This record gives sequence, structure tokens and C-alpha cells, in this order.
Amino acid sequence: MPPKKWKVLSSNRDKSYRVFSLRTDRAVSPRTGQDHDFFILESSSWVNVIPITPQGEVVLVRQYRHGTQEITLEIPGGLVERNDTPEMAAMRELHEETGYRALEMISLGSVHPNPAIQNNHCYTFLARDVSLAGDQHQDEKEDIEVLLRPLSEIPRLIRHGDITHALVLAAFYRFYMEYDDD
Repeated sequence: MPPKKWKVLSSNRDKSYRVFSLRTDRAVSPRTGQDHDFFILESSSWVNVIPITPQGEVVLVRQYRHGTQEITLEIPGGLVERNDTPEMAAMRELHEETGYRALEMISLGSVHPNPAIQNNHCYTFLARDVSLAGDQHQDEKEDIEVLLRPLSEIPRLIRHGDITHALVLAAFYRFYMEYDDD
């Protein structure tokens, strides 16, 4: 028998922070009839951008991530703000983090970052024909180095553990599923 949706008996926002809120849901199992508490991180959706120059180079960002207390190699990305569409957020984040702009932004779809405890999506975009259009506009919590790497080098960077961010890996997976013959 396939699983069924659980009936939510109550839902309460416990605490709100800048980038997420904590919500507690009380829900009843359709299989056992028992009530259980679930703790959900409510967050705006996110975007990731795979920016590729006309020369076939990927614009990458290297930055410190406090959760792991490590420097990571990633693609540009960030929050979808309240009045943004995911595409608008992708264009903004690309420019703010790297100074680059795209002639074309193509949706590669979305993933659920962690559907067990989060309610948001991460949208991935391919930015074609990007070029440097100005300076970076980092916020006070960012310290970003911009790097260019040939697209052909990305699989090696993933295999060797240089790129470890799960959502970046998901973005490149989507890219290679769609554009493997390019």
C-alpha cells in the first residue's frame, strides 16, 4: 500500500531568524493513528547559477562557510527575496557575488534541499554568455573570491572533492543531464 499524506493537527511558528523560521507541526500518522511532532525549518527558496562565459569557462566563487568553518568552492547563489522570481534572484546573485551579467538565463529546474525538515526549493539556472559588467557587491557577511575554470574541469573538481556543496553538485548534475552532448 502506498504511503498517504499525514493530517496536520496544529502548526506553530516557534522562532524566526533572518534566513529561516522554526515551525512545529503536530500531525497524525494515517498508518498508526498516533500523533507526532515535526520540526520544520521554513525558509525562502534559494537559487544557484552556473555561469558560463563565451570561452567555455565557469565563473566559480570561493568563500568561507561558517557552518562547516571551511573555505568552499561553489557557484553563485542565494535567497529568493520576497518580491523576486527565482530568475530575478539568480540574475541579482550572479551580479552581486561576481560582477558578471548573463545574456541568457535558462532554468534547469529545482530540488528540495532537505524535504524531511525544510519547506523550500533550490532553483538552478544556467547563465549563458556571461561577461564581467562591474564590481562585486558583497554584503557584510561575504568575502568572495571569483575564479574562472574551464567547464571541462568541473567533473575533476567534483571527483577530487574540491566542490563538495550538495546543492552545487545537484546543479551540475542537472546541467550534465540536460547538456551532456554540448
